Amino acid sequence: MTALVIVGHGTRSAAGVEQFVAFVERVRRRAAGALGDVEGGFIELSRPPLTDAVGALVDRGHRSLVALPLVLTAAGHGKGDIPAALARERERHPGLSYVYGRPLGPHPLLHTALEQRVDAALAGDDRAGTWVALIGRGSTDPDANAEVAKVARLLWEGRGYAGVEPGFVSLAEPSVPAVLDRLRRLGARRIVVAPYFLFAGVLPDRIAAQSADFAAAHPDLDVRVADLIGDCDALADLVLERHAEARRGDIRMNCDTCAYRVLMPGFADKVGRPQTPHDHPDDPVDGHGHGHAHGHGHGHAHGHGHGHGRHGQVEGRCGHDAEGPHRGHVAVVGGGPGPEDLITVRGRALLDAADVVVVDRLAPRGLLAGLRPGVEVVDAAKVPRGPSMGQDAINAALVAHARAGRRVVRLKGGDPYVFGRGHEEVQACAAAGVEVTVVPGVTSAVAAAALAGVPVTHRGVAHDVTVVSGHLPPGHPDSLVDWAALGRARGTVVLLMAVDTVGKIAAVLVEHGRAPDTPVLAVQDAGHPGQRTVTARLDEIGAAAAREGIGPPAVFVLGPVVALASSDLPA
Repeated sequence: MTALVIVGHGTRSAAGVEQFVAFVERVRRRAAGALGDVEGGFIELSRPPLTDAVGALVDRGHRSLVALPLVLTAAGHGKGDIPAALARERERHPGLSYVYGRPLGPHPLLHTALEQRVDAALAGDDRAGTWVALIGRGSTDPDANAEVAKVARLLWEGRGYAGVEPGFVSLAEPSVPAVLDRLRRLGARRIVVAPYFLFAGVLPDRIAAQSADFAAAHPDLDVRVADLIGDCDALADLVLERHAEARRGDIRMNCDTCAYRVLMPGFADKVGRPQTPHDHPDDPVDGHGHGHAHGHGHGHAHGHGHGHGRHGQVEGRCGHDAEGPHRGHVAVVGGGPGPEDLITVRGRALLDAADVVVVDRLAPRGLLAGLRPGVEVVDAAKVPRGPSMGQDAINAALVAHARAGRRVVRLKGGDPYVFGRGHEEVQACAAAGVEVTVVPGVTSAVAAAALAGVPVTHRGVAHDVTVVSGHLPPGHPDSLVDWAALGRARGTVVLLMAVDTVGKIAAVLVEHGRAPDTPVLAVQDAGHPGQRTVTARLDEIGAAAAREGIGPPAVFVLGPVVALASSDLPA
């Protein structure tokens, strides 16, 4: 008989691992000899690894398997990562063939299980007065997110709830707080949050925490969180149904809304491209799971023929095959002006999934404490007039790590394209054939003033703002700044890297027409507990900064907006 291998993505939750293992045993019992054998394993993050599960079946004489992805929707893990791991198992075991089952949802058994979990949370309260927030994982694959919306509608139909709204805990909108707020504005007074998840894990815990926070902030609402689908007979029966479908070759797929095949609004860059490995920011990879499953990194998925051959092919992910080592990637990330919580959501997600982080002195160092174990941190220093890696050495390090198959984050302060030399690093990666992404950051050119209570523009006061590098003084042969034109301007001027040159700059601006009494604000260590500010006239700022010991990192803001400083913000 064809054996069954149940493939999980993996979790850092010990409870989630225990539930997966118990579920595999439940499927064995439920099959009652109808299957040749049943094993289960993870592709990363957890034990038992997939390679052990497949190896055990091969050792017991099986050469034909049904591989079933234990996922609710056909997103990146089901389309790319799991098939890539399975393809490597075929390489390990010549003669092994398998058919790939389709994802579990949507399915009436799942909808009934969700209904039961919601009703258990209601504990006898009526459905008519209850709104349900169905919370899925969230994906960069629009079709996967649409499946969650479909399940929400199917859960609503005929069951008598006031309404069911979909939401997502990661990567997609609406978020958990957003969908709860939507239901509140729709008039809900009782909401059951139903996680569309199988087993315990980081994300279900996050759903519960965010729901509790929202409830605490809105004491007039009755917010309850339903249990997960969990290890149950209905789920085991669904797995056995998917196994039977796969054996019959009944592997139906929805390719009409696949972003890799059909042009979807906002996803034009995906059409025709290979399905690449899926690095979800909430599933950071360490050497544990990947080392067991398939080395350090995923295989690439090539082709998009949507074929569904039955022997050893990768049917469940649009006909892709997987081969080769994981291709590395560089993300040039702006970390913001200093405080670790001012990095963008995308930047933080890439940090959470990084294998290597190359960091500057001005990058938010507090973020490094949150990196997962085993991440290599390369200190580029970039200390003014002090020791640092040369730019060529930094470029070479980025390229070398990426070529070794690692996910590299180049973490910079502020925005990498505002005097951050970020594009030099992008050009170096592109020239070396390394895939590179830029994540903008909050630049201190705007944030330092804001954190000190000063807007760089204001209606009726300043209609323009000029950001200038002051690392070269006026008159320097390499300076590209038209200082005379800035002297004639009347808007806001923001000077970066000007601690040593601000006095000379001020003198030239006054010489060319800027009023000597123009107010200037100096902000040092913006956003940090030790933030300091000094204000002075333009013709006195050089002496004032020296007298007060203003040192880098500092930002100078000059213009009439300085007079608008908020008195209720920290100075």
